[in-house]
Formats: sequence, structure tokens, C-alpha cells
Amino acid sequence: MSQASASGTDRAIPEFVGIPGPAVTCWTAAHSDLHWANVTAPLRILDWEGWGRAPEGFDAATLYAYTLLQPDLAARVRDAFPVLGSPAGLVAEATVCAQLLQTVARGDNLTLEDQLRDWSEELRRR
Repeated sequence: MSQASASGTDRAIPEFVGIPGPAVTCWTAAHSDLHWANVTAPLRILDWEGWGRAPEGFDAATLYAYTLLQPDLAARVRDAFPVLGSPAGLVAEATVCAQLLQTVARGDNLTLEDQLRDWSEELRRR
């Protein structure tokens, strides 16, 4: 997600997560597509063609999203990345959640739908 696409999240976050789009307070370099297929052991991160600037915690939120079907692993990801659950990480989490709920609306990532909706509910309570 680049700074230019931030205006898209200003619409997507309220529509798909149900909260106003939080202001980005810190932009950082990000892989922007960090999921388990892009991580190897020993630790290597693959597939960097989409890297750029994103809200702090964007990669952690993306990796977290792709662990939602495995609650124990999701908890480990949250523990490993303290930005998740923090006020600073709210924008990244809301952005990733909104982006993935948009894909659900298009018929993709349907196996994550219930977990993404639960996550959006948790984000609304913050």
C-alpha cells in the first residue's frame, strides 16, 4: 500500500471494518504481501515486487490475517509483533482487514470470511 492508495482505505475501512479510517502516524518500508508462502526457513522473505511504504505494522497485520484459521499461530504472531493491538498498529490492522474483506466481497479468501469479520468486530471495539 503506498501513500497514494491511502485515500482508498479512507473509503474501505469505514465500509468493510465499520470505523473511520485512522490517520497514519508512521509510514515504514514494507514487503506489502507478507504471507506464509513468502516466508521460508531459515528465515528468508521472498517475492518483493510489491514492496513500498505502508503504515507501521502492515506486514505484521498481513501475516496475522493469514494465520486467523490457526488461532494458536495467530496468537504467536500477535505476541511476536507488539505493534499489533497497539494504537499505532490500528491503522495497519484496519487496512489489512478492510483489504481482505474487499477480496471476500469479490469471492476470494472465503475461508477467512468469518475470522475477518470477527477481527473487524474486535477493531471496532478499540
